[in-house]
Amino acid sequence: MTRATLWLLILFILPTLTVQAAPSSKYWGVWDKSNEKSLKAIDHSVWGQFLERYLRNSPDVEGRLVAYDKVTSEDRKRLTAYIERLTSIDPRQYSRAVQMAYWINLYNALTVDLILKNYPVKSITKLGPWYSFGPWDESLAKVAGESLSLNDIEHRILRPLWQDKRIHYAVNCASKGCPDLASEPYTAVNLERMLSEAAQRFINQEKGVEFVDGKLVLSRVYEWYGEDFGSKKDLMTHLKAHANDKLKLRLEKYTGPVDYRYDWSLNVYKGR
Repeated sequence: MTRATLWLLILFILPTLTVQAAPSSKYWGVWDKSNEKSLKAIDHSVWGQFLERYLRNSPDVEGRLVAYDKVTSEDRKRLTAYIERLTSIDPRQYSRAVQMAYWINLYNALTVDLILKNYPVKSITKLGPWYSFGPWDESLAKVAGESLSLNDIEHRILRPLWQDKRIHYAVNCASKGCPDLASEPYTAVNLERMLSEAAQRFINQEKGVEFVDGKLVLSRVYEWYGEDFGSKKDLMTHLKAHANDKLKLRLEKYTGPVDYRYDWSLNVYKGR
């Protein structure tokens, strides 16, 4: 292949990479096992300490951001050790609730770790092979002998096994348009509360649901994962269930078209 041909191929492919089409939920049966008699828990305290130290509340509409440039080498080592400990566990030996929290925390920790390894970077979409839109298909971990990418965890484990649309508010893609990273680790004990709080938080943020010049503008999360949120009627029911009173009233009265948007810039906190 000549250099000219290669550049023509690149120019042909690149426009298709500007829009991220979300993978479908695809059942991976090997993970559909649990031990509901188990009372064992998984310690996520290291992840909790990391979040406490480096997660910041932005003064504007961007939500919670990560102070990546403030992370010490010692805390990076602790995060790496935490991920290594998680990946040494076979989650199928635990209850389903413990498993769900495990996968959410692992996904988020792997994402933060990936950014730290490549920081500074303007967007997570700049990572990964040149021909891909981001790093989501890259193998980042091995659990119980299975190599896993972020897409595997979200779309082949979490979505098909739990079938809970609130998962989309729990996993964080290191972007400002994404639902905020939770300020504490998920656990079997707080799982239901945190999932509901995450849904409520995002839906009541401008980046989740907003009216602009009278038109309803939603996060592209609702467009990408339409198969999970259902019909427009189903989606509106879901939004109203978590909206504050003022927003709920506007949603109930609205009958017009819907626009979508998303901000892929890095969820980095640049304050002190």
